[in-house]
Formats: sequence, structure tokens, C-alpha cells
Amino acid sequence: MNATLIIGILIAYFFLLLVMSWFTSRNADNKSFFQANKNAPWYLVAFGMIGTSLSGVTFISVPGTVAKSGFGYFQIVIGYFLGYLVVAYVLLPIYYRLQLVSIYNYLLGRFGFVSYKTGALFFLISRSMGAALRLFLVVNVLQIFVMDTLNIPFEVTAIVVLMMILLYTIKGGVKTIVWTDTLQTVFMLLALVVCICYVLIDLQMPISSAISELSTSGLLRVFNGDPGSKGFFVKQILGGMFITITMTGLDQEMMQKNISVKNLADSQKNVVLFSLVLVLVNGLFLLLGGFLSIYAQSNQLTIAGDDLFPSIVLHHLPHIVGLIFIVGLISALFPSADGAITALTASFCIDILGINRNDQLSELDRTRIRMYVHLSFAFLFLLIVFYFRWVDDKNVVLMLLDLAGYTYGPLLGLFAFGILTKRRINDRWSIVVCLISPALTWLAVYSLDTQWHLYKFGLENLIINGMLCFCGLWAISKPAQVLKSSAL
Repeated sequence: MNATLIIGILIAYFFLLLVMSWFTSRNADNKSFFQANKNAPWYLVAFGMIGTSLSGVTFISVPGTVAKSGFGYFQIVIGYFLGYLVVAYVLLPIYYRLQLVSIYNYLLGRFGFVSYKTGALFFLISRSMGAALRLFLVVNVLQIFVMDTLNIPFEVTAIVVLMMILLYTIKGGVKTIVWTDTLQTVFMLLALVVCICYVLIDLQMPISSAISELSTSGLLRVFNGDPGSKGFFVKQILGGMFITITMTGLDQEMMQKNISVKNLADSQKNVVLFSLVLVLVNGLFLLLGGFLSIYAQSNQLTIAGDDLFPSIVLHHLPHIVGLIFIVGLISALFPSADGAITALTASFCIDILGINRNDQLSELDRTRIRMYVHLSFAFLFLLIVFYFRWVDDKNVVLMLLDLAGYTYGPLLGLFAFGILTKRRINDRWSIVVCLISPALTWLAVYSLDTQWHLYKFGLENLIINGMLCFCGLWAISKPAQVLKSSAL
């Protein structure tokens, strides 16, 4: 495929985003950047969040998991759906009742200043690493299949992509992203459907025959009944549920879009609709992975993992399919980073720097600070992407979920303790608890799994991490009435 043509498509796509950014960011201010003026249509938020949640990890990695574990990933998807119900009917009512701009302000009112800063800090670490990992995956695919043919270094590709993202997000923020994510979700889903159709056409199989072959080969298996396996269905469903609660419900990037909707009822409709569509779309990606596996076997191709989808589409199918794939890939690329950089900027400005609480700052001062922070996070993303390039781990989807287990666990513990108990903690010790709990979780995984092979950990390391944090917070807490009487 002509690499120059692909670069032309990338440039045209970027200019389309710039045009949308110009229209949506006119008269934008800091409130527009952080909350879209609390006026975002709920249905657009729901649809656009599909692209943000799927990102390049789903687009590239999920189809590549089918050859090895069948439809086992759908166990996690079931957990995702249950988790979204918790987000919609437990967390969103709290956020709307408190009228939060940053969800970590909940921790300030419930526990105190140190817990508030600790929660925001763990979000900054979690989202920076996770979003940069997603960004790396897509940039790496572009590099291998396009830029290497033009002798363009990986570093140049990553820098140019991040500069593009900065240009269309730096002014409008959430107000712009609500619309650009919607457009990108359309292109991503279009690419998914077209690729499925063309793979079946090339195989000369109706979809019923292809599904029958998947069933015969055992690739349609969903549930793993082996308790000793990392993919045991109880571990996967519970893990997926808590991944959603933390990576969506306790994540400023995802929640800043939800709380930009006018009212709680519309925001809940957004989450429920989005979760139903997400289940369907993940099912389609798994079907695509199954069809690609059949294609690879039929053509005696030794391709697996993250390379399966791009290799077949770009090297073995008609050029038009490759071009549509590239558009879908680009559509998966930008939501991986634009919302993350915006959310990280919002959280750092509001939670760490406290610009909304500083009455001495003018609107111009706040805007200037926000732009400096925005640029700084883009540079941080660049450094993390370079690091992942150096590590070069091929199993990105599993790496992302494992990473989330350690970084989101303290957030899960903090919010769970605040919501499920009435106890008051010794706030100054909360950061110690939140640092110890992931360290103990890592020690347990290393000892019981890696070293002694007594237990195979799956996604439950997130739950264990959250429980350890919860127990630690209990140890530094007292009943509310005791603290009240002692204060008197």
C-alpha cells in the first residue's frame, strides 16, 4: 500500500478535527475546557465514550487474543457491563449531588486535604501510564506498517501525532472532545464492520458458516471453569467489573464527560446506553478476531497477537480495506490521548494547583496556567511512549490491565471506604496506606504466583489492592461520633 497516500489520509483527517475544534471552541473559556459548560448532549457523550473506552487496545489487541483464548475476553466484558451499572446508580448520584468539577473533591469533603491530593495523584499516575500505553500501541502500528517504509523514525512519528492532538484540544478541551470523539467513534465502528465483511468475502464464507467453524475449532468458548487458571470466569467477571468501576467511575477523564451532561437522569441514560453498545461492539471485535484466525489458518500464516489484524488487512486484503483500516486506526489513536491529556490537565489544575480556589488569579492567569500544564502532560506522554518503545512488550492489553490493578487499587479503597462506612480517618496517614497497599499486592503476586506458583493471579489483583487499602484506612480510622466527642 502506498505509504504517501496513508500519510495524506492522516493529514486530511487531522484537518477535519481542526475544523471541528474551531467551531466547537469559539468563545470557549476554562469552564468550557473542564466541563463543556455543563451543556453536552447525553447521547453524544454516550456515543463518543465508545471510542474513548475502546481505543487502540481494543482495536488491535482484542482480535489478537482469540487464537489463544477464544472468546474468553467476553468474560471481562460481562464484568464491564455490571461495573457500568454501579457507576450509573452509585457513583453518579454522589457526583451530581456534590456538583463536582473534579470527582476527587469528594475525598476532600469526606476525609481531608491529604486524601484528596492522594486520590488525584494516583489518577494522574494511572491515566498517564494507561493512556500513553494505548497511544504507543497505535503509533507503533503506524510506524511498523507505514512510517518505516518512508524511513521516518518512531520518535518523529510520536512527536507529530502528539502535536496534532495538542492543536485541536488546547483551547476547547471537553467541549471539543465531546464532538471529535463522536466523529472518531463513527469511523472506528465503520472500519470494524467493513473489515469483518471483507474477511468473510475473501474466505468465501457466509457468516453462519464462519461462526460454525469457530464453534468446531473451540474458538467460541467464553467461560473458563478452571479455578486455578488466570482466566477463571469468576476472576474475569469480578475483575472486569472493578476495572470499570475504577477506570471509568473513579477516573476523571471518563467522568468529566459524564458530569458535563445537564442532569443526573440524562447522565445515567448515557452510561446505560453506552454500556449496552460497548458489549455489542466488543462482541464484534471478538468475532473479527475469530474470522482473522480462520483466515490465518486457511492461508498458512504464522501471525498472532497484536500483529494479526494489521498484518492481514494491510498485506493480504484489497487496498481499500487497508485504507479503511488506517482510518479506523487513526480514529482509535486520537481518543486514546486527547481526552486523557485534557482530563490530566483538568485534574492537575484543579486538584493539585487549586486554580479554581485561588481568587487572586484572573481568568487569563488560569488560562495561561492551564495551557502550560496541557503542554507539560503532552511532553510526559511523549517520554512514556518512548519508554514503552524501549520495553517493546507485545501483549499490550494484558499489560494495561495488570498496570491498572496496581495504580487504581488505592482509588478503589479510598472511595469504597468513604461510601460504605461513616468512619473518619486520620487524614495525614492516608497517603502511607495508599502507597503500602499496591506494594503488598505486588509482593503477594510475586510470591504466590511468580515465585512459588501456588496461585495464578488474574484481574483480582485490583480487588485485593482495594481491599488492602480499605483495611489500612480502617486501621487509621475511628467512628465519627468518637472523633466528634474527642474534638469537644
